[in-house]
Amino acid sequence: MKAPLPMPPLRVLLFLLVLLAAFAGLLYLLLPFGPYAPNPLDLVFWAALIVIARRAHVALPFSASMSHAFVVALAAVTLFPPWLAAGLVFVFSFNRDFGRPGYTWYKDLFNRTQSGLATSLAGLAWGWAQAHLGAHPYLQEAAGILVASLVYFFVNVGSVTYVIHLASGASLRKVWFENYSWLWVSYLLQAPIGLLLAKAYQTPLIWGWGGFTVLFMMLLLYFSRFYWDEKVKIEAAFNDTIEVLVAALDAKDPFTRLHSERVAAIAGSIAKRMGFDEQDVKRITYAARIHDIGKVAIPDSILLKPGKLTPEEFELIRSHPKKGLEVLHPMRSRLPQEVQNVIVHHHERWDGSGYPSRLREEQIPLWARIVALADAYEAMTAGRAYSPAKTPQEALNEIIMQAGRQFDPQLVRHFEALWLESPIWKDRGEFLRRYTLPAHLSAWPSPSHSGPASATSPTSSSGRPGSL
Repeated sequence: MKAPLPMPPLRVLLFLLVLLAAFAGLLYLLLPFGPYAPNPLDLVFWAALIVIARRAHVALPFSASMSHAFVVALAAVTLFPPWLAAGLVFVFSFNRDFGRPGYTWYKDLFNRTQSGLATSLAGLAWGWAQAHLGAHPYLQEAAGILVASLVYFFVNVGSVTYVIHLASGASLRKVWFENYSWLWVSYLLQAPIGLLLAKAYQTPLIWGWGGFTVLFMMLLLYFSRFYWDEKVKIEAAFNDTIEVLVAALDAKDPFTRLHSERVAAIAGSIAKRMGFDEQDVKRITYAARIHDIGKVAIPDSILLKPGKLTPEEFELIRSHPKKGLEVLHPMRSRLPQEVQNVIVHHHERWDGSGYPSRLREEQIPLWARIVALADAYEAMTAGRAYSPAKTPQEALNEIIMQAGRQFDPQLVRHFEALWLESPIWKDRGEFLRRYTLPAHLSAWPSPSHSGPASATSPTSSSGRPGSL
């Protein structure tokens, strides 16, 4: 039986239909204007450039991406009538994921439509500038390409921002600032490249055909992209190292097997119940997985000691939140402040008796409070060499009893409601049996600079925190 055609949420589908109608209507209005005698070589060459540019994209957060297609589209609007430039972009904007199961028909149609609409409006802006800006021809073209660039930017990025908002529930402000707020400068800086590509095509410098010069200039653009991708790969390799460290940390002690993964599952469930958007749930989950990364800097003789710790050893253990940021220092610039707060403050207590900063109540970052509660439940139900495991019910009772002292009372209420729904993480044995590896630790794909879009734990009798 043939699988049903995948459909987007209704609000996304309606927005897509509005964009498609606007694009079709604009093309219809533009067709009578700007007559063009097609040159097959021109059409084939620029269509091929659009295909190549769209397939060479770089990932952004929120499942968005960006590419060099912006520069090619700008060049096209200076060479062709707006309807033809927009038509070329719409027809030949092949994403490299085109045809794969994860790249749905509606995502492909949206990307083509918004790119075509942005191109047609940029072409109108270019034409308006040439007709109404009575300056020196060179200044007229420079002003025209900047205006066209800004129009393309706002249409392209605005439509992508809004559809991500509709699909993910993330606020427009969040989507904008985490994906695109910095891109407008890139658009303006790259706008002249589009004009240069067009001029190079019109004024052959090599072997009598401008396409050779354009290809050489595109090679320079792709070299910059290659350099950026290598930087991304290095950062991904660092993330792989962090993932290995987290796994090695859990493997040191049989009591802590998959500790970070279960803490992450609990924290993610709490965040969802509290109404966090999809992206923040992913980030809280990520923060929970690496919250104990500082323990890699603690000697095993202390970390795995079965007996009671000396005061000096206990103070060394208590240093692991701050050591976590030291371990992650090479990537701190890529870690949101909320994630860093989880690493540093997941042992603070609601009553102010935690560490390292003795924060209290609302002073403790919310994400850290969530992870602290999840950390405590996991630790209590896992047990340690110095403390036997509690049953899920005993651990829940302990958390309820600690509400207003160790834990945020509101978070405890959310946790209790979740616990009563019997999630997979409620019973540790069941979680270990059914656990499957999540996606890569890194929740932060690095954007390219070139182109458009498309809390503390219960204490035990040993005198050490129960989550250690």
